[in-house]
Amino acid sequence: MRPAAGWELQNMLLPNFEQGHPVEVTGSGSKKAIGHTVEAVGEISTSSMRGIWLYEPAELVMSAQAGTPISLIEAELAANNQMLAFEPIDLGPAIGGPPGINSIGATFATNMSGSRRIQAGAARDHLLGIEAVNGSAELFRAGGRVMKNVTGYDLCRALCGSWGTLAVITEATFKVLPFPEDALTLVYPGLPDDIAVEVMCAALRLPYEVSGTVHLQKDVASKLEFTQLAEENQSLTLLRIENIPKSIAYRKEAIKKELKVYGDPMELDMSGTLALWSELRRLSVMPYDPETCLWRISTTPTKGPKVVAAISRHMPIRAMYDWSGGLIWIEAQASADAGASDIRRAVAVQGGHATLIRAEPDVRHSVEVFHPQAPATEKLMRGLKTVFDPKRILNPGRMYATV
Repeated sequence: MRPAAGWELQNMLLPNFEQGHPVEVTGSGSKKAIGHTVEAVGEISTSSMRGIWLYEPAELVMSAQAGTPISLIEAELAANNQMLAFEPIDLGPAIGGPPGINSIGATFATNMSGSRRIQAGAARDHLLGIEAVNGSAELFRAGGRVMKNVTGYDLCRALCGSWGTLAVITEATFKVLPFPEDALTLVYPGLPDDIAVEVMCAALRLPYEVSGTVHLQKDVASKLEFTQLAEENQSLTLLRIENIPKSIAYRKEAIKKELKVYGDPMELDMSGTLALWSELRRLSVMPYDPETCLWRISTTPTKGPKVVAAISRHMPIRAMYDWSGGLIWIEAQASADAGASDIRRAVAVQGGHATLIRAEPDVRHSVEVFHPQAPATEKLMRGLKTVFDPKRILNPGRMYATV
């Protein structure tokens, strides 16, 4: 079923609610292979809900239907020298799909944010208002076009990261920001993981507005399409700064001076910076491979190298650190449990949570894909599910058995 409007989706969901028939909710399908498989009688896709119906560049606000591709939105923004500041990540290539098909509704529903989150915030921080249909086939609106319109319960944030288990987003209103006039990346080659995290954390503590910090292990860096860096044949630690040219020139020298103990970095100009970070957004350094699995681990930045080291003692892995080490993408050899027991043990010791992003369906069926919740958090999640979707017809079991 491909409704083209909220009211049409409401009419499609109503019979399923009345009969208690579960349905699988998807956007463009770019993230369909993440999470448990959903046992459903049908599928509802928002891919036909396309179009930008409000855009006010001077007010830095845009509204679009949920199925509108991110690529279309970013093209419209680029024409006015603006951007989605949270830099949405494109998981399509990493899980076997094509790039550039992820939609704005699914981006907010999964709260997927890229490297600029350390400066600009997560996707949910940019969402101002929504229209959605809940599991009782009720059409509702929440939020507005400016932050001061948000009163009472913040339903927008509640739906971010719910993966379509609470309601189906049909429209979204969100903030946009001006695109930087210039950008530059400092590249520190050959640093081990712990020193690289030290460099990235030190850079963020400086008053120079670093907008991206990524560390690629040697085996990961060698997969870069950016030939100039791939041929370095060593690990790469990346610091991105953005602003007007005069400001970048000053901040570049100031950062290099503060971090001179770590060596003299290479520099990438704006064209190189745009190409490199666009590639990182697509996770092309960890392309789809049925012989491997992919994990997304969130932890305290300084604990990142310890988590990776603990996992490495049990299995060979390749790691990419983002958010100064607070977000780690780990690729490991495929196995019966995708390494879940060893990975979650390491995360439990250091703190954080781990989500299985890529694995074969039978593996995803046998392990907890999303990190197990504490009892109090699980109780809260089940309570939200009861309110939004009392008959559990929306993506039942995709995240957890009770959600």
